[in-house]
Amino acid sequence: MLNLRKLFKKEKPPVFTDVLKDRTKTFIAGHRGWSAAYPENTLVGFRAALEKDIDAIHFDVNLTADKRLVVIHDDTVDRTTNGSGAVNSMTFSEIRTLDAGSHKSSEFSGEKIPSLEEICELVLSHPYLLVVINIQNHTTETVDLIIEMISLYGFLERCLFACSDAAILYYIHKRYALRTQGYRSAAMKNFVPGKKGTYSYLFAAGLTMEELSPESVYEFEKHDIIPWCYCPKDERDIYLSNICGARMLICEDISFALELLYPEDLENTENAK
Repeated sequence: MLNLRKLFKKEKPPVFTDVLKDRTKTFIAGHRGWSAAYPENTLVGFRAALEKDIDAIHFDVNLTADKRLVVIHDDTVDRTTNGSGAVNSMTFSEIRTLDAGSHKSSEFSGEKIPSLEEICELVLSHPYLLVVINIQNHTTETVDLIIEMISLYGFLERCLFACSDAAILYYIHKRYALRTQGYRSAAMKNFVPGKKGTYSYLFAAGLTMEELSPESVYEFEKHDIIPWCYCPKDERDIYLSNICGARMLICEDISFALELLYPEDLENTENAK
């Protein structure tokens, strides 16, 4: 794992453009926390991931019926909780009654769907952590609420905003001049081709392991877009990601990725506990 503190002589949060364009480094991010070992997008999973001193966390944000920002990937609560129904049809109070941990294991019974505020509090205690926010509710209202909240917490400069809707990414770029992460053209809604199209304002782009190849990485690099990969699962995937030139690995099993890429740093982290 890359120790971001070593890249900055002054005590200030890192800026994405200062570090992620370094071709000699590979960054490790926790996909929805440490989702291989803990229920995804839960506080217990994020806390466990941050104990590994990873470079970044990735999480998803949705919007409730009463305009509260919650951290959940799906548009419904069915897959990851004991409830059912659309997130945007439920109030925050209703969302918080649900068990978001038992689907993974009974030991996580009682875990809640976090609010964005709770994740912000975690981020504040890790000043060198990079943050990838995947916007699941594809509305400008959701974007505005997210950016307003993160601005209040004071770590907007450490954030990058991902979305599969190119229109939302354009809105973020045009209105806020913030960094965005997209995907290949076929994986995005409202994609605009051409020199002044969607690729012209992306900072990074995510590739699945099925899409990852030297050719797909070059497709982004020729547009000066940083290539990332989602979610290497085994040793072959990790090494393929490195060989192809993926600059950030967004991993479900962060411990496995760290063991392969940064065994000495992982040992030092464990010994420090």
